Amino acid sequence: MLAAHVGIAATDHYGRVTFAGVPVPGATVTAIQQQQQRVTVTDQQGFYRFANIAEGAWTLRIEMLGFATLSQGVTIGAETPPRVWELTLLPFEEITRGLPPSVPEPKEALRASSSPPSGFQRAQVITSVGAGAIANDPAAADADRNQSAADGFLINGSVNNGAASPFAQLAAFGNNRRGARSLYNGGLGVLLGNSAWDARPFSFTSQQTAKPSYSDVQILGSFAGPLKIPGVLENGPTLFLGYQRTVDHSATTQSALMPTPLERAGNFSQTPDRSGRPLQIVDPVTGLPFAGNMIPASRISPQAASLLHYYPLPNVDAGGQYNYQTPTLVTTHQDAVQSRFTKVLDGGRHQLFGNVAYQRTTTDTSNLFAFVDSSRVSGLDTTFNWSHRLSQFRSVRLRYQFTRLTTNVTPYFANRTNVSGDAGIGGNNQDPINWGPPRLIFSSGIAGVSTAQDAQNRNQTQAWGGESLWGRGRHNITFGGDIRRQQWNVFSQQDARGTLAFTGAATGSDLADFLLGVPHTSSIAFGNADKYLRAPAYDAYVTDDWRVNPVLTVNGGVRWEFEAPVTERLGRLVNLDVAPGFTAINPVVAAGHRDSLLRPDRRGVQPRVGLALRPVAGSSLVVRAGYGIYRNTSVYQPIALLLAQQPPLSNTLSVETSAAHPLTLANAFAMPSATANTFAVDPGLRVGYAHNWQVLVQRDLPASLTIAATYLGTKGSHLLQEFLPNTVPLGAVNPCSTCPEGFVYLTSNGHSNKHTGQIQLRRRLRNGLTAMVQYALSKATDDAGAFTGVRLDGAAIAQDWQHLEAEEGPSNFDQRHLLTAQLQYTTGVGVSGGGMLDGVRGTLFNGWTVTSQLTAGSGLPLTPVYLTSVAGTGVTGTIRPNVTSGVSDAVPSGLFINPSAYTAPTPGQWGNAGRNSVTGPRQFSFDAGLGRSFLWGDRLTLDWRINATNVLNRVTYANVNAIVLSPQFGLPTLANPMRKVQSTLRVRF
Repeated sequence: MLAAHVGIAATDHYGRVTFAGVPVPGATVTAIQQQQQRVTVTDQQGFYRFANIAEGAWTLRIEMLGFATLSQGVTIGAETPPRVWELTLLPFEEITRGLPPSVPEPKEALRASSSPPSGFQRAQVITSVGAGAIANDPAAADADRNQSAADGFLINGSVNNGAASPFAQLAAFGNNRRGARSLYNGGLGVLLGNSAWDARPFSFTSQQTAKPSYSDVQILGSFAGPLKIPGVLENGPTLFLGYQRTVDHSATTQSALMPTPLERAGNFSQTPDRSGRPLQIVDPVTGLPFAGNMIPASRISPQAASLLHYYPLPNVDAGGQYNYQTPTLVTTHQDAVQSRFTKVLDGGRHQLFGNVAYQRTTTDTSNLFAFVDSSRVSGLDTTFNWSHRLSQFRSVRLRYQFTRLTTNVTPYFANRTNVSGDAGIGGNNQDPINWGPPRLIFSSGIAGVSTAQDAQNRNQTQAWGGESLWGRGRHNITFGGDIRRQQWNVFSQQDARGTLAFTGAATGSDLADFLLGVPHTSSIAFGNADKYLRAPAYDAYVTDDWRVNPVLTVNGGVRWEFEAPVTERLGRLVNLDVAPGFTAINPVVAAGHRDSLLRPDRRGVQPRVGLALRPVAGSSLVVRAGYGIYRNTSVYQPIALLLAQQPPLSNTLSVETSAAHPLTLANAFAMPSATANTFAVDPGLRVGYAHNWQVLVQRDLPASLTIAATYLGTKGSHLLQEFLPNTVPLGAVNPCSTCPEGFVYLTSNGHSNKHTGQIQLRRRLRNGLTAMVQYALSKATDDAGAFTGVRLDGAAIAQDWQHLEAEEGPSNFDQRHLLTAQLQYTTGVGVSGGGMLDGVRGTLFNGWTVTSQLTAGSGLPLTPVYLTSVAGTGVTGTIRPNVTSGVSDAVPSGLFINPSAYTAPTPGQWGNAGRNSVTGPRQFSFDAGLGRSFLWGDRLTLDWRINATNVLNRVTYANVNAIVLSPQFGLPTLANPMRKVQSTLRVRF
């Protein structure tokens, strides 16, 4: 994804949440980065996905009722492998005596679907409202127990075999242990990995590079039990303390196209064009070809010559597609401390509980230029809860939460080398923390220089909430609300060093344009570095869990959410007052610290209803259905950041070269129009929401099998769309030459649709074997390129601003086919499984557990791009090519897109290739593990396990070059990680 404006790359990030190797559905996964927050939930196989998420350092937090919250820093990039997160069950006292309350919504019938569309937040789910009340009310538990067997809401479908449930406790886990004699438990473990165990990263050329050397270490320890001090404190709170230290390495081999020694000297006599013929280099001054296709040394820009020193020389030969290859390494160091406490007061009528968690993550990321950018992320999360049981059927809960996240990003050249200044490039920020080269983009596929942007950000949230639970007959009613005060203190620039794009428009070669110092577009945004963003948020809800009769349960309720538009403490926000038809614009500065320049959208009412029915008495057949509306709760943060980076508060620029104002490397960021706004938003912006509905039919079969068929539908409304007003196709005459242009406008008129049908066959645990296979067929479409994130580059902006309906196409996360399978087998379970073996054979054979996970799916969609700027702007990546008529759909071997199927758009017309009209590489992963537990006496257990990701070492691709006319068009540019092996050893008591 190439950007000519802000230089923000994005990718899709996947992961999986498990417990003891079993998937955990319905877990809330939150991705936090500086001022941004993305939320989703895991599907029935424990998978989560963040579509089109910005690359960089994020903190992922996994939350699930009954399990300890897991939080860890992750560097997300196109090469980032899918992560597997292993949850830890909370101590039994915390599960039965009350957990930090989550926000209720219609329960299992709504949770039966996979995660809502990316960008929509789903409230955390508890198993049932009644269960939440019973957790704090032992008397109510006795009254409710007689109805629980008939309740249609069953954990994980119709799991009647507790041993097969992913929520069942393992032997010797927590308080479920043999011959328990101690009130204390804990453990100490170590996870080891080494580059010698891992497969060599995949190479796109016939030559292998040196394999990086590293060792992975993870140390963890935990201790839990009641706090007792003889003679001082006899009945203290129950405490849990945990510590985790992680050192992790992720190695990849990156291939790229670098300038050859001849090209560096201006000699293009050996450089072929796309057809293989010698490339013709034209002198932009005379319009005639250079003699011998050689640029005179005197014409080579000193700025270009200086930047060329940072380009390595080619080291491989791959037929012109790639000529450079090097290993890259991402190193992550993490320390995490967790503590929780629970204290019951007044005979169980009062209870205090909470947690304090701290985490610090350091990530060093190298790229193919050997630039190493560093990030330091530290987070504190503190929660305190108080619950009071008013009577057998009523209880009240109050809660307070404080979170603080600090992010420090240090680019490689910060306070080290002033690359732009030494090269003679002016106009960009020259502060030492922002030293470095401008971001370079080449249309032919030559590697572009880039490093991270400096950031020193601090985000803070305080939340107060309360709820009351009331049981009356067959009804369990919950109502409550929350208030949040959110702060995003941002000390960073949007694009301090600037971005330059070279397309070959001047000479016929983008590299020749670079050597002559004539970029085609220029963009930059810096100034107003310190931004203090503020926004309150409120919610209120009421739900009724109504057990109509032994075969029918209905859960209905309504939730209201309001997130105020973000303001700036000093009123430093700028929008555009747009005249009808975009005939004129006028900058508008916020009137004060309470002015967001946007009208608040208080229409956050979200009704939700779900039901579970057993239509046939005595049968295992269960029907579940649900409907709900889910609102986007994080729409304003990225908008406010862009509004804070506009003139007159900041220096912004997004232009293309012209005869009146020709761009050069020396003055590309010092244009007269450098004060023009580059972004504006509709002041009446609506907050998007999604209608979700689903129907599930499930039944038990012979041989411990369960089959379930599900239909899921989603319709999104008021989704974000971005376009460039008053722009025309290349070669067309602008009918309004005096109308303003060059800025991106954001509206909320988009929509989306997604339909999914899936079928699942599961074998409950029997004779040591449990397995699951699921197939899903889905289709997702939308016309909202900014649906998954507001950006100022071609990946999110519509091609034709007057025909936004032409953007209708497959969604970025549209995956038509997905097959997942899991298997777990434990030896020595059941008679037929070898449970009767004894002696040496039994000792050697029994107790081994084998797990495996298989995922196979079709590819994600891609958009073919004709890389040039939109006339009158500096934005590239929005123009699409024409589809060649009469060309076969057959794709040449080794490619994923047929180059012959696309040509440059017809002059005066927009390209007719559809958005996301190409399907990318198929996906495949197969992971496996082997482990065993060894008992040491009555109290100690030793667990050993070895896990391998991509155990077959199969090559799959994560990205494909979709830039038409590039020599690499249709070629894969990034491979997923190859096999990685890790071993775990843990002692528990």
